[in-house]
Amino acid sequence: MPRDPSAVYGMMQVILERAECKKLRFHDLRHTFATTSVANGMDIKTLSTILGHVSSKTTLDIYLHSTEEMKKEAAEKINARFNKDTNGNEGTITDKQEKPPQAKFEPKKGKTRKPGTGCISKINDHLYEGRYSPKDAYGKRMARNIYAPTREECEEKLAGLIKEMKAEIAEQKAKLKNAK
Repeated sequence: MPRDPSAVYGMMQVILERAECKKLRFHDLRHTFATTSVANGMDIKTLSTILGHVSSKTTLDIYLHSTEEMKKEAAEKINARFNKDTNGNEGTITDKQEKPPQAKFEPKKGKTRKPGTGCISKINDHLYEGRYSPKDAYGKRMARNIYAPTREECEEKLAGLIKEMKAEIAEQKAKLKNAK
């Protein structure tokens, strides 16, 4: 006869308790079965069929957990691969063997512009943008852009724009001073 799932779960917990095992869900047994099967050499396709999956990918992604022994075996295989000598024999790296040279790391520092000189960005192969955004006499940020086909031309136009904007800000400051 069919059994009530909670009653079967309760019986399983009693069995686990008597065996001095930690509490498990039935689904945990499925995960354990999948991991143990692969650890003992069962191929993924067969395991996938036993678990009732359409795809082996589902079995690999969800139900398969690597054990400490599996991790240790994988590490040993990798270690053996890297420690083969020139004759193809396994060995270890000795002081006599050449170790690969340590790569020098030097961070690349980009060009930085001094404050008050604006900035230039390359938009595409044939267009550069220059931007200057100082604060006006009232403390409000004002920004203007210029565009040019070459970086050099953009630098020239940006220098002219900066002179114009500084003159404009000086006028604003003079008007404010006179208004007081």
